[in-house]
Amino acid sequence: MSNENLITDEIRARLERDDRVPHPAEVAVSERHGAVILRGSVGTLHQRRAIVKIARAVPGVLAVEDELGIDPRDRWQDNEVRGAALQALMSTDAVPADRIDVTVSNAWLTLKGEVKHPYENDAAFEAVSALPGVGGITSEIKVITAG
Repeated sequence: MSNENLITDEIRARLERDDRVPHPAEVAVSERHGAVILRGSVGTLHQRRAIVKIARAVPGVLAVEDELGIDPRDRWQDNEVRGAALQALMSTDAVPADRIDVTVSNAWLTLKGEVKHPYENDAAFEAVSALPGVGGITSEIKVITAG
């Protein structure tokens, strides 16, 4: 068995064991000289990021090319996604939710507003990235610092 097969087999095995990946068979994995390509469809941005992280963690992987598409299986209405996103922002202590608004168009979230610290911007992105029905996120949050 070649080293390339060992790497792809290990990535596939890890995807099968990970609860964050509900449909691992929908992810195609190829590898050549330590460079992994991931193709297929996943249900959320959170799943996509988890799969890339899993692939990067396999010994021998030097680079990961993410060609995964997001196809929310249980298509939520945009207003439902917006409500869930606003709730997630309000429930996260590191996010000044009163300073961030969310718009949703075809499952794509846009975060807008102003925060005082970069970690607040990061926390807002993290808070909404795991939500079901999110096809992608654009952050237009501005970090405004005094001085």
